Parts: sequence; structure tokens; C-alpha cells
Amino acid sequence: MPEPPSLRLLVVTPAWNEEECIAGTIREIQAAVPQADVLVVDDGSADRTVDRARAAGAAVLVLPFNLGVGAAMRAGFKFALHHHYDAVIQVDADGQHDPSEIMDLVGQLSRPVGSDDDATGTADVVVGARFADEGGYRVRGPRRWAMTLLAKVLTRMARTRLTDTTSGFRAANRRAISLYARHYPAEFLGDTIESLVIAIRAGLTVTQVPVHMRPRAGGKPSKSPTGAAVYLFRAALILLLARIRRWPTMVMLDPDHPVPAR
Repeated sequence: MPEPPSLRLLVVTPAWNEEECIAGTIREIQAAVPQADVLVVDDGSADRTVDRARAAGAAVLVLPFNLGVGAAMRAGFKFALHHHYDAVIQVDADGQHDPSEIMDLVGQLSRPVGSDDDATGTADVVVGARFADEGGYRVRGPRRWAMTLLAKVLTRMARTRLTDTTSGFRAANRRAISLYARHYPAEFLGDTIESLVIAIRAGLTVTQVPVHMRPRAGGKPSKSPTGAAVYLFRAALILLLARIRRWPTMVMLDPDHPVPAR
């Protein structure tokens, strides 16, 4: 009897003007998960991000101008769906996510029929949580208050403890890929809060695993501390709108296994 195929993993790295970090991030991903393919989605960079990503051995999708992380990730999910990947793992280009923890996220995903591992994961979407008793990552003040509020609301919606709903370190299985390729929000803040609301409302299971957060490997963050706090308060508004927005009563994630929306 032939052995069933192993999981096909795609690491998607959205990047905008990350020429200082992108090559090192790709090499670290390749060393940590050599079985995975790496796709960089360049979000309209004006520097040498594309050239350095290709030179490091990643496949590259180039968006014509800066559209935001949500649009970049939707492109990545469409690519994964078209090429029949079993899981997508989002990893930031700036080196703050530790690729050695990728398989910790993947290990919590529910598997397609016929996969050849013994993992017992049951989730469709796994969030790498920075506030789950791992590492020394801390935030304070208004930003912390907003993040705590968001976590409490989404914890209630997901019916499981979520401490870091704005983390960009995530994994998605086939069902989530199918959903996100069609419905991943490209609007402002959609890549974090609204994407989780969509998954929960579509009937998918969301969970988290603790991860470490590292300093940026180079370049500059897109937001100042004040801007980050404003970002998170706006996220609370986006969460409210996402909860009251009308979604389809049935999302056809798989033609043979429709999943009812919550």
C-alpha cells in the first residue's frame, strides 16, 4: 500500500518595503520548515523587497500598489486554494515571528482525510498568542486596554480563551483557506479582528497557542506607539461592525460538507 501524502504547507509572508529583513526571514523559514513552500506577497514596495525575496528562494506575488495586509493575505489564500495546499501559515516579514514555532501552530490544525501524521489538532484557525505565558512581550496603557477588550469579546464568540486577537502569526487549514480565499477582508483592520469574526460566524473552530515575540530584524514599524493605540481602538469599532454585519447563512467551504454560520 502506498503511504498517504504529507501535508502541503505554504508560508505566506506579506511584505511592504522590507528589503532589510525579507531575505533573512525567508532563510529562517526554510531552515525551520524545509518541507514548506514560501510565498512572499509584495504589497507595492518601493525598495528591493521583491529582488531580495526572489534571490532568497521564495515565490513572489507582486501587487501593483500598496493595498494593505488584508489584500496581500487574500492573494496568498487564493494562491493556496488554486495550488491545493493543506495549510497556510502567515509569518511577518520583519523577523518578529519565530519560524521554529510554525509547527506548533500547524500541530493544532485539524487534518484532511489521508494525512500521514498522528496529530490530534481540531482547529481550523490557530493564532500564535503573544500573551499566553510565553516570552517577555508586553504592552501597556490604552493599547493594552483595547487589546484586552477585543480578546474578551472574541473569546466569548469563539467559546474558547483567546488572549491575542491582533496577532499576525496564524495558521489556517483547508476549510479556512477555502473561506478566506473568497471572503478574507481586505479592508482596514480586516486582517486581524474581522478575519476571526468571519471564521467564527462561518462555523470554523479557532484556538491559540503561546508564541514568543522578537524585536524587528530591521526597518521601521508602520505605526508609532500612539498610532498603534489608535489602531486598536478603531479595531474595537470594526469588531462591533463585523458582529452586526449580515453574513451568508451558509458558507460552502466544501461542496460536500457545508458549514452553518453562527
